[in-house]
Amino acid sequence: MNNKTNSKEFETIKSGYNKNPSLSKSLHKEAYINPSWYDTDLESIISRTWQWVCHTEKLREAGSYITIDIANQPIMIIRDDKGLLKAFYNVCQHRAHKLIDGEGLINRITCPYHAWTYNLDGKLIRAPHTEKLDQFELEDICLNEVQVEEFCGFIFVNLDKKASSLKQQSKNLESEIKHWAPDIDKLTFGHRLTYDIKSNWKNVVDNFLECYHCPTAHKDFCELVDMETYKVTTYGIYSSHMAEAGNSPNAAYDVSSATVKTHAVWWLWPTTCLMRYPGRSSMIVLNIIPVGPDRTLETYDFFLETPEPNEMELDSIRYLDEVLQVEDIDIVESVQRGMNTPAFTQGRIVNDPEGSGKSEHAVHHFHGLILDAYENA
Repeated sequence: MNNKTNSKEFETIKSGYNKNPSLSKSLHKEAYINPSWYDTDLESIISRTWQWVCHTEKLREAGSYITIDIANQPIMIIRDDKGLLKAFYNVCQHRAHKLIDGEGLINRITCPYHAWTYNLDGKLIRAPHTEKLDQFELEDICLNEVQVEEFCGFIFVNLDKKASSLKQQSKNLESEIKHWAPDIDKLTFGHRLTYDIKSNWKNVVDNFLECYHCPTAHKDFCELVDMETYKVTTYGIYSSHMAEAGNSPNAAYDVSSATVKTHAVWWLWPTTCLMRYPGRSSMIVLNIIPVGPDRTLETYDFFLETPEPNEMELDSIRYLDEVLQVEDIDIVESVQRGMNTPAFTQGRIVNDPEGSGKSEHAVHHFHGLILDAYENA
């Protein structure tokens, strides 16, 4: 655990939590507003879990690469000459300069500072003017590697070298996703939405994991899907959220010609959400990115049958961007402001033992994983 926190503060955070969701309160507000707990989140959760990067289509060709930041750490993911996927800290081993930016295609990795050059497998192959150095061998130097894995058509990385594979940790998740989205590997990028939210990342996840608020805050969504069929099931490190498409016209977008009739959503601990809305075959990836105690970035990437969205998909993108996200961002920012007042400490989890969508048992499941991570730190 971060040295700014201690066991007494941990007891405060988990006070009120009960393993039985019908007896439990939510996490103490300090977990959402205290900067020291945000630091703990980065060190004990984000740096030790599998983080979504992109669809595999972006890194299929040898030399293709993408760069990202995870828990403030610069990372590059690259396909080497042998077709193997590699991930490294994006840091030169000479003087720590960033090696590459953005995404694209390269044959070698060359530092823009002193031109130290690495193969695509991370091994140093050139270091100008080092011939006269004592005890200096190129083959002794390699980029610092991190774990990378292809999973369900997507690429994930984990900064924890000791972590078990995502496939092993998530158990049946891959087979479940491929049952509902058998063509996920063949989908292609179509559109991205981005948001900058004035809220702690855990509030954003909390809100995503329950539809108890939907009849009040998302009336259009409750017409888009049949709330009577909405079922939420929690597993080890993920939860599934399933509902059938609504049978009557709705104000969200027209799904009368939809070939996919099931609203299927998977939340993967801690920050990845995979969504399959009614319409054509597709997958929307929501990536929740903590960037401060009270600030979160979100990206919504739409992977479709074709690079260009059709009319129904354009309507669904508009609905998500102009209606659903506006509603949800207003909610989580209001919650964050409320947590910063003396009027709130923690609230009661509303649980339906039958697992309906109008229940907060998936939020409770998430809070249990948070507390486990804090305790294990």
